[in-house]
Amino acid sequence: MNRSRTTARKLGLEPQVGFVEEDVLKADVREATVVTLYLLPAMMHELRAKLLRELKPGTRIVSHDFDFGDWKPDRSVTIEMNEKYGITGSWTSTILLWTVPQPDVR
Repeated sequence: MNRSRTTARKLGLEPQVGFVEEDVLKADVREATVVTLYLLPAMMHELRAKLLRELKPGTRIVSHDFDFGDWKPDRSVTIEMNEKYGITGSWTSTILLWTVPQPDVR
């Protein structure tokens, strides 16, 4: 967490970003405009309903490697990496983007 704050400060982004370390299922995310995740699939699936219920339409959700199952991302990008999980080698990572939709009011 300190590394993230230090990097944000060095980049001049400190006033625009916040970092919160708490139980993701209990966190108040209603005011977020962008949520970034690096969570395993079981937690992604558990978190999906909460995010759709609490986030405002237009909020962006970015995930590293793991998706929300049948909620398809608006965009995904795969990148080549020389290191992942602290292991040197030939790796790929996928970055996925969703935008919270307007509620279905049928």
